[in-house]
Amino acid sequence: MSIIKGLHANLIAQRLKKVMKKKGYSFFESGIFNVNIVGIRATEKKTNVFDDTMLLVYKNKKKEWEVISSVITTDPGEKYLVDPINDKGTAILVPNQYKGIYKVDIHARNNTRFAHEALCQRGGKLQVWRDNNKDKVLDHDPESIDEGWFGVNIHRSKSSGEADYVGSYSAGCQVFKNSTDFKLFLDVIKRSKKLYGNSFSYTLLEEQDFED
Repeated sequence: MSIIKGLHANLIAQRLKKVMKKKGYSFFESGIFNVNIVGIRATEKKTNVFDDTMLLVYKNKKKEWEVISSVITTDPGEKYLVDPINDKGTAILVPNQYKGIYKVDIHARNNTRFAHEALCQRGGKLQVWRDNNKDKVLDHDPESIDEGWFGVNIHRSKSSGEADYVGSYSAGCQVFKNSTDFKLFLDVIKRSKKLYGNSFSYTLLEEQDFED
């Protein structure tokens, strides 16, 4: 994890704004702590590893751009690829901008050991690919796209430290590798919540979106 400030943060914000505009997505830049929550999926489809990026891009109290960059996975772990919890297959979130979909709530509420505050799908439907051949390869088949309320949340893996592998931490959720990274991320999210309410958009991009 790193907190990026100054010129570097401004360059990232402007680059991200350009990519978002090209795709017809909203980019939030008015007011302080008006957060852009952006996942970037790596081009290479590696299974069971944290190889994706989460960017939290916003203007701080000085009205200067600030970026929090963290290592995440945007893909499910091997456990659920070979043993899906949904009869249609394991969920893999389709890249898109999901506006107003997320709220700060309790992820895994019924699991007393793992329940924790996170960004949860509470405001609308999401689109996922369904991978149902039960191998360890991530399949993005357009024919399998499913839309609905799937509980594809944004949460942490381990309660302290960091996870080595995705494993059972994700059945399709966007999951942070490092618990400290997630805490910092959620602290900024809560500052935004106080100013703008408990409704957040999430944009999932692909690494190739940044290729000129």
